Amino acid sequence: MFSTLKPLPTDPILGLMAAFKQDTNPNKIDLGVGVYKDEQGNTTVLRAVKKAEAFRLENETTKTYIGLAGNLDFCQKMEHQLLGEHPALLANRVRTAQAPGGTGALRVAAEFIKRCNTDATVWVTTPTWANHISLFEAAGLTVKEYPYYDYENKNLRFDDMIATLKTVPKGDIVLLHACCHNPSGMDLNAEQWQVVAELAKEVGFTPLIDIAYQGFGSGLDVDAAGLRLLAATVEELIICSSCSKNFGLYRERVGACTVIAKDAAQADVSNSVMLSVVRSIYSMPPAHGADIVATILGSTELTQEWHQELDEMRGRINEYRGLIKTRLAQAGVAQDFSFIERQHGMFSFLGINKAQIERLRDEYAIYMVGSSRVNIAGINHNNIDYFVKAMVEVLK
Repeated sequence: MFSTLKPLPTDPILGLMAAFKQDTNPNKIDLGVGVYKDEQGNTTVLRAVKKAEAFRLENETTKTYIGLAGNLDFCQKMEHQLLGEHPALLANRVRTAQAPGGTGALRVAAEFIKRCNTDATVWVTTPTWANHISLFEAAGLTVKEYPYYDYENKNLRFDDMIATLKTVPKGDIVLLHACCHNPSGMDLNAEQWQVVAELAKEVGFTPLIDIAYQGFGSGLDVDAAGLRLLAATVEELIICSSCSKNFGLYRERVGACTVIAKDAAQADVSNSVMLSVVRSIYSMPPAHGADIVATILGSTELTQEWHQELDEMRGRINEYRGLIKTRLAQAGVAQDFSFIERQHGMFSFLGINKAQIERLRDEYAIYMVGSSRVNIAGINHNNIDYFVKAMVEVLK
């Protein structure tokens, strides 16, 4: 049976990771992998996480299963982090299942959508996180794209986006990035979110919100403002969230799939279907990461410390957005990189061509995705001079 299999191409990000590890250049810079890095280039464990882990190690009393929905305390606290004191919560319209990471949450959402409407199409931004398409197609869903990022002008194609969304059939799904759009870093503003929310209600498509970077853009509440507006406008909403970035819990795989229904009764039915999906995929989620998050959010002291650390991470990213733009201009680069400051989160397209990307990798050991998407957090005070010098050379 195995002899019929054909080798598949390596995921570009995984290929970059392997090539970077093998590179012996002492000045090498990894701008490809989407994880936060500090000034020393490390993805360290947050102080609040360390304290929560120590508490868990001391107080954990069992290793039994935690149930299909996972840690219910975690689920409740995630709902409040996402929605605040939202009317949907007060009306008991919200149900959440813990999932193995944001990717696991998206797969649960995909299978849930398939159960709701076998003919549903999922509409995603052009471009979007590459794995979005694979996840939905693996669940047997059709995927189509709608205009989003303007590569030439380094902005949103908002008018084109709205024109396309007006044609989406009722009952289809529209995927929206709540903040820190991956891979472009270009987000909707408050007025644009209002237009999208009203259109969703008018047309009848169901929004699916991917919020993997809450707190990395402008702050926890601001980054969830579009999501909360949609929840107040439409009757049905699906949210996929992740704790990988804002809690630094990448390898612990902590996420959640949240559904908002039109009333409590329909929310119960939706929850039963969602948990059936969970049972058929992985049965029950792991406990460790969700316990850490629940412990932090359940402690005023640890929550304050986490907020401080999150502010530090967001501040560093925003500092380097401005610094990259300024340093390239000071070095005499004619190309305008001011768009980097208008974006949010870890990612940005540099807008350089394939030959320039290859030169950066081959001559300077600077690694980025072939689309020119870079992880801003990969730049620090130790390597920014080298990065700017290399950019000056390849842009000549």
